[in-house]
Amino acid sequence: MSYYDELQAQTADARQSLMNVALIQRAARGEISQEEYIAFLTQAYHHVKHTVPLMMACGSRLSSQQEWLREAIAEYIEEETGHQEWVLNDIATCGGDAEAVRNGQPNLSTELMVAYAYDTIARGNPLGFFGMVHVLEGTSTAVATQAARAIQKTHGLPNKAFSYLLSHGDLDIGHVDFFKGLMNRIESPQDKAAILHSSRVMYRLYGDIFREVESRCSSKEVA
Repeated sequence: MSYYDELQAQTADARQSLMNVALIQRAARGEISQEEYIAFLTQAYHHVKHTVPLMMACGSRLSSQQEWLREAIAEYIEEETGHQEWVLNDIATCGGDAEAVRNGQPNLSTELMVAYAYDTIARGNPLGFFGMVHVLEGTSTAVATQAARAIQKTHGLPNKAFSYLLSHGDLDIGHVDFFKGLMNRIESPQDKAAILHSSRVMYRLYGDIFREVESRCSSKEVA
């Protein structure tokens, strides 16, 4: 079994747990409110803006024997630069306050996921960062396009309100193939273990972002 297939197999339960999160299930059916969609985009902005800095940090920690991986990270950086602005544009199109989001603070769950990624790179094995890549890109290809179309149909929003979801749903299909190729070149048992551990943690932390968004929105409705 290739390492990528092994990674998929050993994170299957964690991945299913994420897919079972109520907000994700409702989004795929177009059953979330516009407020919940903006709330999701808000948290997306607060982690997407760290994607390039995290990649830079990871690349800086690699050894000369891992130059091939640093070159791959450079490709990722080129493709991911500026995507946080797409999220802000979507928020503005939906009637949200993009500048307030830009200058605001993330929810605790979002802050913790980002902090874990930085800590993994700085204090642990920098290749653990690819656990985050595995989770975010895999989730995008699984539900992003479906959710975008369903939410659009429910609320009658224009295509430009979904530039982040639609681009990542399609773009990440190619990214997953690229990622698969990278993972299958990993040989060190320590590196493999670090990526697997980080993936499992990231599935939990990413799920918590959706859980907190739903909880906060529900509290506002009750109030």
